[in-house]
Amino acid sequence: MDNYTISENFSLLSKLMDIHGDNSFKAKSYASAAFTIDRLTTPLAELAPDKIAAIKGIGESVAAKIREQLATGELGALKEYLLKTPAGVLEMLHIKGIGPKKIATIWKELEIESLGELLYACNENRLTLYKGFGEKTQNNIREAIEFYMNNQGSYLYRQVAENTAAWTDMLHRLFANERFEITGEFRRQMEVINKLEWVTTAGMQTLKDKFETPAPASGKETTGENLFEVVTEENGYLLVKGQSAGQHISFGFYTSTADQFCATLFRTSCSAEFLETWIAEHHALDGQYATEDMIFAQAGLPLIPVYLRETAATLLSAKKQPLPEVIQPEDITGIIHCHSNWSDGADDLAAMAKAAKQKGLQFLVISDHSKTAFYANGLSEERILAQHRQVDELNKQLAPFKLFKSIESDILNDGSLDYAPEILSSFDIVIASVHSNLKMNEEKAMMRLLKAIENPYTSILGHMTGRLLLSRNGYPVDHAKIIDACAANDVVIELNAHPRRLDIDWRYIAYALEKNVLISIDPDAHAVEGFDDCRYGVLAAQKAGLTREQNLSSFSLKDFEAFVARQHRKR
Repeated sequence: MDNYTISENFSLLSKLMDIHGDNSFKAKSYASAAFTIDRLTTPLAELAPDKIAAIKGIGESVAAKIREQLATGELGALKEYLLKTPAGVLEMLHIKGIGPKKIATIWKELEIESLGELLYACNENRLTLYKGFGEKTQNNIREAIEFYMNNQGSYLYRQVAENTAAWTDMLHRLFANERFEITGEFRRQMEVINKLEWVTTAGMQTLKDKFETPAPASGKETTGENLFEVVTEENGYLLVKGQSAGQHISFGFYTSTADQFCATLFRTSCSAEFLETWIAEHHALDGQYATEDMIFAQAGLPLIPVYLRETAATLLSAKKQPLPEVIQPEDITGIIHCHSNWSDGADDLAAMAKAAKQKGLQFLVISDHSKTAFYANGLSEERILAQHRQVDELNKQLAPFKLFKSIESDILNDGSLDYAPEILSSFDIVIASVHSNLKMNEEKAMMRLLKAIENPYTSILGHMTGRLLLSRNGYPVDHAKIIDACAANDVVIELNAHPRRLDIDWRYIAYALEKNVLISIDPDAHAVEGFDDCRYGVLAAQKAGLTREQNLSSFSLKDFEAFVARQHRKR
């Protein structure tokens, strides 16, 4: 068991104890242990038993439960609570806005044991009758449940990327000598995956024979590894639902003959808009193709990468001129937007800088949270000065690699930035982001963002809408007006590369490029491992046709220094 799983087990145990109203002292100790374990850099499995108990915040009682998990693969105390907690009550923990205390009230006092019942109670205005549930809270819970229900079975790209190759291997084992190629949303690098689909030479009946399961009571798993159920069969397409690798996932299969395989792969890995335009342009798909290149060659077009097969505009543009060479993961030259343990990061600044240098990067922009973000240990003016002294020392040690002084300044409720001008002027660049009062209408959101963009100290607009994919809708904004304002004020727009953000949405990047607004693919890393999230930002940026020249974090150190100098001239 890895640290993450052990941490999650303790966190869930703590929440369940609170829901059941049991021993609050122990519940807090388990929550604290979860926090501590999550931040450990050494796997617990590699530590001697006495070393585990010696970790600050663990203690012998928790250490015994850690050893239990390492030895048995489960936590007995958690298993007991799971057995006496209704499944619907457990599911409530996924709903934003209701913690264990509120769930306890919902379960014990309202006698509600499912999300469906809870949604009904919200619609009937019943929650407001209970302490701690005002009208605003009730509305927020209703919206959160509806959002959650609409996204069941959907996953972030990263969540399925880790298992997709393994699932493809599984299919090759299950169906010997048959061809399987991933297609659909995953092949197009969509940020949210609703189902994984393959084109296969396996016949429909062959697939059904393997995937159709008997009644669950038999306990037989026909695949030998996973339990699946056929739910749709039509026109050469089979949809299978089941559970695999801990995910409730839908598998779709397009059956094809060997000679039509590439044509089927092409059709199923284009958006509806792209495919409709392709057909309207009278490009036939009636031949036999060994590769997709041949399909494009027959149409007199260069190969259009799968990730660009989204819009009619891309196809029409390819007919007139060569497509740009889009950015690649190796084009990232520096890390912009990261957090050290000066605020809420896990690693110290020296470790982050050295790790970036070891990766062959040229620079790192340290942008810890500003003072208003007290929940994230935001930096006071005195601590900023101390951090800047450390940056200066590290720059002497690590040259020619360079650290830049930055801050992720909260955009306050009135649109102003955290800190007075004399403090803001001490930073090389300022990233301006909204972190508070996210429940805004468009008018309020636009006022805050536009005022921040017009602030001469703002260099980069961070995660434009505040969205968290599959968890929280972003606040409503007029993307065009924001992009126009960034163009007018020489402000870069961040493409926050965290797989749960990917904000700015790639669909709006084309307009930004049209207005000559730079994009910055930034990992928002809170640990050294977070640097690797740049890859997911690149995958999203590729869908917009972004080139390395249009991305700030692909600048050479010399060019980035010139960018910093240009930003200073705005002040």
